[in-house]
Amino acid sequence: MADQAQILPGTLDLLILKAVSLGPLHGYGILLRIGQISGSALLIEQGALYPALFRLVRQGLLKPSWGTSDNNRRAKFYELTAAGRKRFREETEGWNRLAAAMSSALAAQPEEV
Repeated sequence: MADQAQILPGTLDLLILKAVSLGPLHGYGILLRIGQISGSALLIEQGALYPALFRLVRQGLLKPSWGTSDNNRRAKFYELTAAGRKRFREETEGWNRLAAAMSSALAAQPEEV
């Protein structure tokens, strides 16, 4: 638990879009994929995931469809829409700019100021 990072406000949607960009997934599969791609450093609570999925569907960024999960249960699968792919690209670019700026600021030394 100590090795897990705190999710920053506003990043859950981007993480969901990333997970689904790798292929259609059901809700629990999205939780597992985020854990997998973060090296188990990010843990998303189901209570946060499902409202976010509903919001992303309502915004037209994800398209839901019913299917069968690996354990042979009926599940709602999500995939990116064209608008979702565009938003994912934009959010990724913004996040990468912010991360580079934060890295630069945190690396500053007294003699550089």
